[in-house]
Amino acid sequence: MKTEFVDVSETQKRLVVEIPSTVVDAEIERVAQTYSRAARIPGFRPGKVPAKLVKQRFRQQILHDVAHGLIPRAVDDALRERGVEPVDTPDVRDVVVDEGQPLKFTAWFETVPPIDPGEYTSMALRRPPAVLEANAVAQALTQMQNRMARYEPVEDRGAQIGDTVTVDLERRAEGSGESDRHEGVNVEVGAPANPPGFDEALLDLTSGASKQFTVRYPDDHTIKELAGTSVAYAVRVKTVRRRVVPSLDDELAKDLEFDSLDALRERVRQDLLREAELEAERQLRRDLLRTLSGRVRMEVPAALVERELDRRTEEFAGRLAEQQIDPRQTNVDWGQLREGLRETAQESVKSALVLDEVARREGLVVSDADLDRELASYAKRAGRTSAAVRAGLEKEGGMGRLQAGMKREKAVDFLLSHARIERE
Repeated sequence: MKTEFVDVSETQKRLVVEIPSTVVDAEIERVAQTYSRAARIPGFRPGKVPAKLVKQRFRQQILHDVAHGLIPRAVDDALRERGVEPVDTPDVRDVVVDEGQPLKFTAWFETVPPIDPGEYTSMALRRPPAVLEANAVAQALTQMQNRMARYEPVEDRGAQIGDTVTVDLERRAEGSGESDRHEGVNVEVGAPANPPGFDEALLDLTSGASKQFTVRYPDDHTIKELAGTSVAYAVRVKTVRRRVVPSLDDELAKDLEFDSLDALRERVRQDLLREAELEAERQLRRDLLRTLSGRVRMEVPAALVERELDRRTEEFAGRLAEQQIDPRQTNVDWGQLREGLRETAQESVKSALVLDEVARREGLVVSDADLDRELASYAKRAGRTSAAVRAGLEKEGGMGRLQAGMKREKAVDFLLSHARIERE
C-alpha cells in the first residue's frame, strides 16, 4: 500500500492512499462470492450463479462494498503506522475503484497540533475576595417571606393590583366567529404578562361579577400574531384573593425550623458567604483556564470547536426545556447564537488542549476508584443507580468524554496546587 501524508496546515492533514490491484481483486472475489450465495437470478439455482454474471449484475454494489471494506482499514493502518490520531472521522474523497486497478482515495482529517504549555508549575494567579453585598442577607430574607406568602379570600372589596383573580373567560379575536373558553384561570392583577388593558378591566370586580370588554394590542406588541389586533373578552369572577406576606419575625423563623429570627439570619449569612467563597473559587478556575488558553497561539482543530459549539448549544436548549419552553418554538436564531459563542468555544478548546498536555506530562490518570466515585456522585444527584448511569454512558459513548473531563479536572487541581495565588 502506498501512502503520502501532506501537512495542509498546523491542524489539517491530507492522506493519499493507493491500495494494490491484487488486494482489490481479491476483495472483489470475496464479496462476489457472498453475492453469489444470496443472488436470485432466473435460470440458476441459488448459490450456482456464475461469478462472472454476479460481477456484471451487481457491479456497482460490489465495488461499493469493496471500497467500504478496504478504505477504513487502510486509513487506520496508515495512521497507526505514523502514530497520528485524528480528532474526528476522516473525510474520504476522490475514491477510484475498479477491477484490475488499484483503489485510490484521499482522506482529509484534523489533528491536535503540538502544544507547549510553557512554565506551569508556578503560575501567578489572584483569588478574588468572597464578599457579601451590604443588603444581601436582607434580600434573601425578603425572598423567603415572598415564597411563604399565602392567599386569603377577599370579601369586603373588589380586585386590586396584586390580587389573584380566578375567572372563567371566553375570548374572541376581532372579525372571527370562533371563540375559545377557559375555566378556572388564575390572573394576578398587575402582572407584566397580562394583555394591555386587561388589569384595568378587572379592577374593582368582586366574586360573582361578570364583565365584557375589548383589548387592543399595540402595533409593536412582542407577539407578532397579536400586534395591531383587538380581542373581545367575557369574564366571570369566581374568587378574589389577596396575597399576604408573613412578618419577618421569630414566628416565621420557627416555621422554617429555626429557634429565632437571629438564628435564621445567621444561617442565611453563612450560606451566602459560602456561596460567595465558591464563586471566588470558580472565578479563580476561570482565570486559570483563560490564562492557559492565551498560551495557545496556533490554530486549533475546527472539528473540536464545532463539537464544543454543539455542546454549548445543547446546554442552552436544555435550560429552555427546564423552563418549560420548547426550543423548537422559540424565535432564537440558532446560527447567530452559535457564532456568538464561537470565540468562547475556541478559548475553551485551547484551555482543554493545554490541560491534556499537562496531564500527559505529569502522568495524571483517572483510576477505576475515581470513576466509581464520580458515577456514584452523579447517580445520587440524578436519583439513579451507578450501574444505570454507567450503562447509559456506555450506550451513548460518553464514558470517554467523562474520563477526559475528569482528567482535565485533575490537571486544574494540579496547577492550582502549584500556583502562586495572591488574595485580593
